[in-house]
Amino acid sequence: MALLRALSLLAFFWAGLAWADDYAAVTQLMRSGKLNDAQTMADQYLANKPRDPQMRFLKGVIQRDSGKTADAITTFTKLTEDYPELPEPYNNLAVLYASQNQYDKARVALEMAIRTNPSYATAHENLGDVYAKLAGQAYNKALQLDGNNTAVTPKFALIRELFNPTAR
Repeated sequence: MALLRALSLLAFFWAGLAWADDYAAVTQLMRSGKLNDAQTMADQYLANKPRDPQMRFLKGVIQRDSGKTADAITTFTKLTEDYPELPEPYNNLAVLYASQNQYDKARVALEMAIRTNPSYATAHENLGDVYAKLAGQAYNKALQLDGNNTAVTPKFALIRELFNPTAR
């Protein structure tokens, strides 16, 4: 399988043949760090096939990797609207929300990912991380309101250590 992808990628770059595997080519450009080229190729592909979910997903990943978080959120949100049965766009949307400390939005997106595919292990793991972040926020607020609460302090310390194990 890897050999076929490599051949189709070579065909695309060397001969420009129409049968080249566009997904593999975009993915290879992404892996090579050529995000602008990958974005251009994805946009060209989507100009002819605007509803293609796989290329739209790759476009969202390119946007995320390029630091265009708002654009990536728009792309993944539109994917969830057009293809609500696909769990991956929900998961990626949740990761973007979590990176902006929007944990409630991330939780909702992950719950949708799991609802569409209950055996999606990555979404379950990410949901656990989001719950831990929400717990950390709640413990922090509890300590702000009552700094003498000795039951909260060790719980908050465990959550902080979970996400920053070197900070002891």
